[in-house]
Amino acid sequence: MGELDKIYSNYAEEVFKYLMCLCHNADLSEELTQETFYQAVKSIDRYNGECKMSVWLCQIAKHSYYKHLERNKKQQIHMFQDDTLHTSPEAEFIHSEDKIALYRIIHLLEEPYKEVLLLRILGGLSFKEIGEIQLKNENWARVTFYRAKMKLRERGKDKNGK
Repeated sequence: MGELDKIYSNYAEEVFKYLMCLCHNADLSEELTQETFYQAVKSIDRYNGECKMSVWLCQIAKHSYYKHLERNKKQQIHMFQDDTLHTSPEAEFIHSEDKIALYRIIHLLEEPYKEVLLLRILGGLSFKEIGEIQLKNENWARVTFYRAKMKLRERGKDKNGK
């Protein structure tokens, strides 16, 4: 049992942060982190060492998140709250409307663009880390991130009528 405790203590925070990038909800991320390690214990015999343990766990976490979404299709995306102080209620309303519009556009992006964009911007992960999580290389992550930004710009222009 000591080996499992060691794996949990070494990787739980990384899995939690990855899940926070996906769902933006600390409670749900904590719940899915526990589910991830439960599933990992159940299937530890299938871990063959071809990838890093953290990558394997993040793949399980991603699948746990997708299962959660399937079970809760009516659930809407949770937004990060901005800690920035605004000078007026009007400015705060405009800012929140812009942020909601941006998240709505991001939400409509197809995979893997949406996930790569969220991992890079909100998760602060490097392209190398994103590539490892997606079982791709660093260059793939860079290109996918660039294409995701282009799609955001294109859809943002469409929304603004430009």
